[in-house]
Amino acid sequence: MVVLLVALVIVALLAQSALRQYGLLGGAPPAGKSADAERVPGGAAPASPDPSTAALPPRAPMERARAVEQTVQQGAQDLSRRIDEQTK
Repeated sequence: MVVLLVALVIVALLAQSALRQYGLLGGAPPAGKSADAERVPGGAAPASPDPSTAALPPRAPMERARAVEQTVQQGAQDLSRRIDEQTK
């Protein structure tokens, strides 16, 4: 019984840290890493940005998730429509 409780606490702590890392749970991201350092593997310095390219505006994680959901639903509708057309 105690082992199950310890396992549950460990899972809860891992879930909390994952949610915080994804920005779905209040709180600051882990200190010690800057936003640029997280995007570049191996801690290398990022290249200087090209001013001629347009950067995408930052979006909230929930907004990105909704966009992915909408894309998946649109793809499912297109596939369903193509299947219906072929069965006629």
